[in-house]
Amino acid sequence: MELSEACGEGLLVRKIVEGTVVDHIPPGKAIAVLKVLRLWPPKPDGYRVAVVFNAESRKMGRKDIVKVEGHHISREEAAALALVAPSSTVNIIRGGVVAEKWKVKPPEVAEGLLRCPNPTCITRKEREPVKPRMRLVSKEPLKYRCVYCGSTIGQDEIEGYILV
Repeated sequence: MELSEACGEGLLVRKIVEGTVVDHIPPGKAIAVLKVLRLWPPKPDGYRVAVVFNAESRKMGRKDIVKVEGHHISREEAAALALVAPSSTVNIIRGGVVAEKWKVKPPEVAEGLLRCPNPTCITRKEREPVKPRMRLVSKEPLKYRCVYCGSTIGQDEIEGYILV
């Protein structure tokens, strides 16, 4: 995306006509968001993506922003996104205007989204066709517990166990 010529306050990146803007991402988490959305590493034939790190925010102080041109993320993708950026907001852009807007919500049950941290859990055995299922224990801070073995993953560890 082209950088705007605006000085001081104003747009850092031009508006998109069709796509998704993920806003209110905690500072430093934009790359994790791109990984969850399978946009990182960038592909030569992939979507056009703009990333703003450490933008000023009245609510958060600092925030990251991700703009994806030509792709509307689904609610399922947004649920996975909530695992690494639970404070983020999704804006679906159609015809240059915000057509839908919602705050992401961590799923009550994350099935197939997180790998259990316990190496002896049944979900980690190659010969067992069991999808990992993690149940939400706490929203603040974010914490999940494996329904099979009871192991937990805290907010600081989640990024390392994401399967998507």
